[in-house]
Amino acid sequence: MQKILITGGDGFIARSLCEGFQDSFSVISANRHVLDLTDSEKVSNFLKHNHFDVVIHTATYDAAPLFSTKDPTRVLETNLKMFFNIVRCSDIFGKMIYFGSGAEFSREHWKPKMKEDYFDVHVPNDPYGFSKYLMSKYTQIDSNIYNLRLFGVFGKYDDWRYRFIPNVCCQAVFDMPITINENAIFDFLYIDDLLKIVHWFVKNKPSRNIYNVCTGRTYDFVTLAEKVASISGKDIKIELKTEGAGKEYSGDNSLVMQELKGFEFIPIDQSIEDLYKWYEQNIDLIDKNQLH
Repeated sequence: MQKILITGGDGFIARSLCEGFQDSFSVISANRHVLDLTDSEKVSNFLKHNHFDVVIHTATYDAAPLFSTKDPTRVLETNLKMFFNIVRCSDIFGKMIYFGSGAEFSREHWKPKMKEDYFDVHVPNDPYGFSKYLMSKYTQIDSNIYNLRLFGVFGKYDDWRYRFIPNVCCQAVFDMPITINENAIFDFLYIDDLLKIVHWFVKNKPSRNIYNVCTGRTYDFVTLAEKVASISGKDIKIELKTEGAGKEYSGDNSLVMQELKGFEFIPIDQSIEDLYKWYEQNIDLIDKNQLH
C-alpha cells in the first residue's frame, strides 16, 4: 500500500483527501502543529524518517479570505518556503502533487477557458498569484512534481462563511434570502470529482507536469443560487446587489481529459443537492451569525 503525506491537514482539500483515501492508501496528515513546513530542517527530517511514496501538498498561506487573520505581507515568502522545503527533498520521496491556481495566470488578465499555454503570458501582481506562478515555473523543469491547477472547488469541508456554493446552501438551510454582491462566472469542481482525479495521479504517471483541473463548464452565481433554491424546495428570495458580471474564471481541461480517458463529472445539480443535504444534516456545525 502506497504511503502518502498530505500537508495542510486542517484545510478543506486535505480533510477531504484524508477521508477519501484512507481505505486506498496509508495516509499521514500533517497540519502546522505536526510539521512546520517553513522549517527546512524539520521538513527534511520528517521526510527522511517516514519514506513517503507520494507527497500531496495542499498547505497554502492565503491572506485574502474575509475571515483570515494571516499577515498579507507574508503570503509570498511563506508559500514559497513551504513549497521549496519539500521540493529540495525530492530524492527522499516518490513524487509530489500540489494544487496550483488560476491566479497564476494573473487575475487582471483572466479570459474564458484559459489553456495551459496561456501561463506566463502575464506575471501576476498579487503575492498569492505570484507565489503560484513561481511554483509553476519550477515545476516546468522538474519531472517529479505535478501541478493540478484548480479554479473553483467546493464541498462539505469548505469554508461556508464566504465560499460561494457552501455559503448559499447554508443560507437556504436557514431560510435566509440569498444575497449576491456581484454576479460572476466560474468553473466549479465538486470535491468528490477532485478526489477521483488526484487518485488517478497518485496511481499513474502522467505525460505532463501541469494540468488545468476543472470541469470545462461554467455557471454564473445567480444560476447556481437558483439551483440551490430549487433543491431546497423553499420559496427563497435571491437578491443581486450589482448588475453585470465580473471576468469569467475558467480553464480549458482538454489535456487532463486526455489522460483520464472517459472520466465523467458529477452533474452540478447532483453535487449541489448532495452538499445541501449534508448541511441540512449537520446544521449544528453552522453559525448563522457568521454567514457573510
